[in-house]
Amino acid sequence: MKKDSISLAGAMQDFSRRQFIKQGLCATAVVALPFSQVAFPQAAWGATPVKELAFYNLHTEEKLRLAFCEHGRYIPAALDEINYFLRDYRTGDIQKMDPALFDQLHALQQKVETPGAFHVISGYRSPKTNQALADHSDGVAKHSLHMEGRAIDIRLPGKDLSLLHKAALDMGAGGVGYYPQSDFIHLDTGRARFWG
Repeated sequence: MKKDSISLAGAMQDFSRRQFIKQGLCATAVVALPFSQVAFPQAAWGATPVKELAFYNLHTEEKLRLAFCEHGRYIPAALDEINYFLRDYRTGDIQKMDPALFDQLHALQQKVETPGAFHVISGYRSPKTNQALADHSDGVAKHSLHMEGRAIDIRLPGKDLSLLHKAALDMGAGGVGYYPQSDFIHLDTGRARFWG
């Protein structure tokens, strides 16, 4: 009996040692990542083991549904798929999008409790596309965060746009633009501000 107790204590000590080493390696990996690659907003917006998003691109009619983050870690292959999906459809240019933008979208969807795909009006915009749009509209910023992969224009079918806008404002994260005539809101990962 005494021998079994010692064996169990030894096994628990080995387990604790392994857990300690594993957690240390995870912490080191997080510290080694660029700041934008660590899913910090999860702590602020609730711990969800798996974060999933669904999109429908109004211009290409493409659909995408996937998990982009598991247990606080972004999934690189999923981020690549979203980057491609949110490409500048006019030029085909692809930009690495800011993963914090996907955290915002996920948090917004949880807040409004409306499932379904975000309809994407605009994701990444190449400088050429942004300039062409700015030349024909006062509502397009010449130094838009769309060109940095840090902005998206969306609507969420099944949710009134004004309520979606209010929920985005309540989150207090990044920029929020309101375009009721065009039926979309703008979200970005810049400083907290709002317009429209």
